[in-house]
Amino acid sequence: MKVKQVIQILDSKIITGEEFIENDVFSACGSDLMSDVLAFVKDQGMLLTGLVNPQVIRTAEMMDIHTIVFVRGKQPDDSVKEMAKERDMVILTTDYPLYVACGKLYEAGLSGGRPTL
Repeated sequence: MKVKQVIQILDSKIITGEEFIENDVFSACGSDLMSDVLAFVKDQGMLLTGLVNPQVIRTAEMMDIHTIVFVRGKQPDDSVKEMAKERDMVILTTDYPLYVACGKLYEAGLSGGRPTL
């Protein structure tokens, strides 16, 4: 699935990384706990979260995640946007809650990947 398809499915707005909307997304995870992302997520292409702070960008960078979707209409501040731009990350925002956003993507065929246990 392309990032541009994610944008359509979630009625998202692009915050950063418009030049990367042709990139592929092979899987996704949804979490507001960055410790869970670090502990249980492997090979994820996209992170959906309601947490909007610099730790999200740092976690995504560590896990090689290049696309982040902020749910529930959350908007990152300028420092988060700048961090994402410096790392060539796509940041999207959607009004859908986390559960619904993940469900819509799953329904459209996006895998959840395999968590590491």
